[in-house]
Amino acid sequence: MIKSLHIKGGTVRGGEVTISGNKNAALPAISAMMLTDEEVVLHNMPDILDVRTMLDIAGELGAEFTFKNNTLRFRCPKIKTTVINRELCAKNRTSILFASSLIGRCGQAELYPPGGDVIGRRRLDGHFYGLTKLGAEMAPDTATYKFHAPGGLTGRELFLDEASVTGTEQILIAASVAAGRTILYNAASEPHVCDLAELLNKMGAKISGIGSNTLTIDGVEKLHGCEHTICSDHIEAGSFIALATACNCEVTLRNTGFPRCYWMTRRVFERLGVNITLQPDLIHIPGGQSRVIESDFGGHMFKISDGPWPQFPSDMMSCTIVAATQCQGTVMFFEKMFESRIYFTDRLISMGASAIVCDPHRVVISGRTPLHGIPMSSPDIRAGMAMVIAALCANGESRIDQAGVIYRGYERLPEKLRLLGADIEEIHG
Repeated sequence: MIKSLHIKGGTVRGGEVTISGNKNAALPAISAMMLTDEEVVLHNMPDILDVRTMLDIAGELGAEFTFKNNTLRFRCPKIKTTVINRELCAKNRTSILFASSLIGRCGQAELYPPGGDVIGRRRLDGHFYGLTKLGAEMAPDTATYKFHAPGGLTGRELFLDEASVTGTEQILIAASVAAGRTILYNAASEPHVCDLAELLNKMGAKISGIGSNTLTIDGVEKLHGCEHTICSDHIEAGSFIALATACNCEVTLRNTGFPRCYWMTRRVFERLGVNITLQPDLIHIPGGQSRVIESDFGGHMFKISDGPWPQFPSDMMSCTIVAATQCQGTVMFFEKMFESRIYFTDRLISMGASAIVCDPHRVVISGRTPLHGIPMSSPDIRAGMAMVIAALCANGESRIDQAGVIYRGYERLPEKLRLLGADIEEIHG
């Protein structure tokens, strides 16, 4: 197990990196595959800790699989149990998604509260609303989530009060095998949600409206096996864009998928003084750019806010905050979705960044400021990657403890960073 990362700053010189499969597409795909007893083959699966955790859960439930060279061969001939133990549920957020596949396959499910990053309150209301409105009864027990639907699920019209990604995924999986038609309004439309819908359609589901905020799902009696390639991880690609910005070096990213996944990211970095070239399956960030922040009209402060797709992703905020410390000018970051995501900024201040944390949702960054290496710890996946970027553009050496959390979302990270010249050492413990 990785205990910490030791990083020497100022060593990144640029190069090429191949982006892995999308973490947030791979995880719900594992739950979706539980709906069929036939084999499903997934390519471009990232070999990360969260995927391994989801496979551990699937294995406990009865799935059989092989996972080699980013290809997963998966089959669940029989469900052995509909109960997921507390320890496995607590390892990641998407353990909750097995509720829909277990209900769809067996008519019941029992789970404990999911784990995941501690970045503030993360509502599960959309999950419970969707499953109960489709016909599952939920026991009034706060210790576990117990669902019972012996007669199966029935489609209906649903409206999510927030465009929850995992809530949308839960409903997509459940409605695919529910009787009749489900229409889901205010659905999330992120690339990984679209990828799940496309996988389900290959398995025999009937989902239309993919990519929009209104999804129509005509339930089918049975799903079958298929072969599918997981989409590329636009958040990992965005993290490397932030790294190239912070270190002001030339970086080429391959296996990036469709350019439309990066239109908002490109616009944000343009405002930070960084031009990005988008091509099918390739992104190029030139080195030696101005990195001067463009103010709003009239000289007003530029503000970067996150929001549901196609707005700037919340998962990109941490890395972009680090990039902004190395840009000339002032910018406010407004994290609307999670109240604890920007607290890691305290570490940047300790490294020499000029930052004012206004409240749990807003921070003002003034750059460009030289950073210096310090010992720190990783509170969550994205803040951990942001700390890696900060350490790489800082003077001196840094140590990042609790580094294993970063490996939940980034595949072969030290190896990829070394391709760019990074001096990074893994400490096991």
